Amino acid sequence: MQTIASFTVDHIRLQPGLYVSRKDSSKDVTATTFDLRVTRPNREPVMDMPAVHTIEHLGATFLRNSSRRDDVIYFGPMGCRTGFYLVMFGDLDSEGVYPLVMEMCDFILGFEGDIPGAAPEQCGNWSEQNLSMAKYYISKYKEILETEKNFRYPGQEA
Repeated sequence: MQTIASFTVDHIRLQPGLYVSRKDSSKDVTATTFDLRVTRPNREPVMDMPAVHTIEHLGATFLRNSSRRDDVIYFGPMGCRTGFYLVMFGDLDSEGVYPLVMEMCDFILGFEGDIPGAAPEQCGNWSEQNLSMAKYYISKYKEILETEKNFRYPGQEA
């Protein structure tokens, strides 16, 4: 059995950043999967589930209402709780989606009020939300993106 692409990344050296995880094509359509790595795997505590859930709701809401909404296929958490996947139509790169991800961060950081989709009829675990912790993680992530601009996995060619 082949090892999937995300398992070939050195998670010991991996830093928070915005990475192209993979590109998939079928016929004339390409989809790019981005790794929005929020915490350092295996060196920092993973994000708590209520914050991850809130980031998922707010991030998906923002992206599906953004100017690039027609390009967005999926936004959701990694099982390891160290980041999120953003899947978009197109042969894209990290630098090209950086402004969109920064806008998403600003949206989450400025959000006040009821979390979209956090109602029993809209979500299977609607009450598990934590806006203040979501803002904490996204604040740290945004600062790293602004200062370090980690766009390539450790060992990946430019």
